[in-house]
Amino acid sequence: MSRLISLDNISLAFGLDSLLDHVKLQIMQGDRVGVIGRNGAGKSSLLKIIAGSLQPDSGTIWRKPGLRLARLAQELPQSLSMSVFEYVAEGLAETGNLLVSYYKLIHQITDSHTQKALNDLEQLQRQMDAKNAWLYEQTIKTVLTRLALNPDTLLSELSGGWQRRAALAQVLVTSPELLLLDEPTNHLDIETIQWLEDQLINWNIGLVLITHDRALLKRLATRIVELDRGNLTTWPGNYQHFLTQKTALLNAEEKQNAVFDKKLAQEEKWIRQGIKARRTRNEGRVRALEALRRQREERRDIQGKVRLGLNSAEQSGQLVIEAKHITQIYNNKTIIHDFSVQIMRGDRIGLIGPNGIGKSVLLNMLLQKIAPQQGSVKLGTKLDIAYFDQLRAALDLEKTVAENVSQGCDMIEFNGQKRHIISYLGDFLFTPQRAMTPIKALSGGECNRLLLAKLFSRPNNLLIMDEPTNDLDIETLELLEELLLHYQGTLLLVSHDRDFLDHVVTSTLVFMGNGQIEEYVGGYKDWLQQKKSTVSIVSPKVEIQAKRTVINKTKKLTHREQQELKELPILIEKLETEQAQIEQLIADPTFYQKSHTKVSETLNTLNQVTKKLEEAYQRWSKLEK
Repeated sequence: MSRLISLDNISLAFGLDSLLDHVKLQIMQGDRVGVIGRNGAGKSSLLKIIAGSLQPDSGTIWRKPGLRLARLAQELPQSLSMSVFEYVAEGLAETGNLLVSYYKLIHQITDSHTQKALNDLEQLQRQMDAKNAWLYEQTIKTVLTRLALNPDTLLSELSGGWQRRAALAQVLVTSPELLLLDEPTNHLDIETIQWLEDQLINWNIGLVLITHDRALLKRLATRIVELDRGNLTTWPGNYQHFLTQKTALLNAEEKQNAVFDKKLAQEEKWIRQGIKARRTRNEGRVRALEALRRQREERRDIQGKVRLGLNSAEQSGQLVIEAKHITQIYNNKTIIHDFSVQIMRGDRIGLIGPNGIGKSVLLNMLLQKIAPQQGSVKLGTKLDIAYFDQLRAALDLEKTVAENVSQGCDMIEFNGQKRHIISYLGDFLFTPQRAMTPIKALSGGECNRLLLAKLFSRPNNLLIMDEPTNDLDIETLELLEELLLHYQGTLLLVSHDRDFLDHVVTSTLVFMGNGQIEEYVGGYKDWLQQKKSTVSIVSPKVEIQAKRTVINKTKKLTHREQQELKELPILIEKLETEQAQIEQLIADPTFYQKSHTKVSETLNTLNQVTKKLEEAYQRWSKLEK
């Protein structure tokens, strides 16, 4: 594998905040690096430095000569006057310009068949033949189709989420050697996310990915890079291995800090004894104490955690919502057809389906904000409803963080107790200074945290959440999951985050298209399993033929393959045992106190064993078919 880029001793600070502190990173061809860390930790800045759009304060960067690099930024496109096709083709430089000219000329010829236009078209086609531009045109069309983008639509006519889709399309068509993606799954539905996963896995390119989507990380990342308090740490293996290793490291760090603090306290007690500490023979100990103080001052403590809590409301009635045979049609398109559901107190229901299929419409119908054209909706008693809106319409951009939550009051009542608004916002990681900042100056992650703060400050027993996970860091996501698991009310959740759905909901409403909605027990994985287990009835003749095929296939195995099939279960058991032993070793709090060489060797061994185990499973599955 060839090296694509190296970062050596890179530092970056904004004001007093050190985002990168002499960090190092190397990316090879085929590497798929998942970058994780808190909102505001500096992940996007790291991508900008790799891309060359932001210069570090110090350090050196080496890039492969002629490196083809593309970056999907969180920022929206600047120029909105062009069409989607023109914007996407813009990423292809000279070839893209030819495609745009051809695209515009075709539209002109459609309107008026002038001889000059036909001559220009013929000349342009020759240039495109020479550049092999037709291949790129097909690539653009394929990507736009998969992302459900209309090539003729102007960017100015698209919402922010759809503009990000267009930006994603632009980087996907460029065939880069190194691709930098900053939260690529925001505003994408599950089907499109899975298509994107497949594309990225099949490409043998370097990939640096910032995402809160844990399912995406688990499937894509070949290693995890964590940005934590200015330090960049590389963790070999997938996201699950990272979690195990990180827990062990934090435990070891906590113990080391406790020992350090005890020693510092003893030395501080000694220095306060007075004159004895100033004798010449003790000057070395005094200098050592000063060094300890500097070391303690420089130590980066783990940042505070978001502390989420819900303001309890009176319990609702047993029946929360009942819909009977509801139907909704817009512009001759059936959004919902003859759908019935009964939602009871304590239900946690996920809504799954592509963007624009009608999930938000159903929510509004169930809340009686939209009347069904057919059927009826009945709300239960004693309902206190809280609504998390993905469009953030509940936020006033001109008001401060505190004003948006407190409605002008200094105190809020939370579970029967008075709390100062600044103290309450501190639970959501807003400093007193940040609490006085206007909303328009916040990042996307901060806006979503603020929405949660506003939502949870009101008593509620029916919680409606429409895409709450966008822009939240993984730690906040996991805390939100834990909160919702202990929520005593009823939850309706729209999300494209597969892990979030699996961890939170007890049942799912799946939008199948053509207005059909089906209900399944469990989360996203449960739905997939139930969908696969639904086998259509076959005729006896077909069934016999299928059995014959299996028998014939088994007979086609060579003697060597049959022997391999017998030995594979033994090999798999051996590898699983070895994997478990290494993971147990890594989980020991003292593991990371060993030498760097020993730690690296152990982690690499685990990576190799895991890879062999996956290969053995795949081989076993292939031979057993």
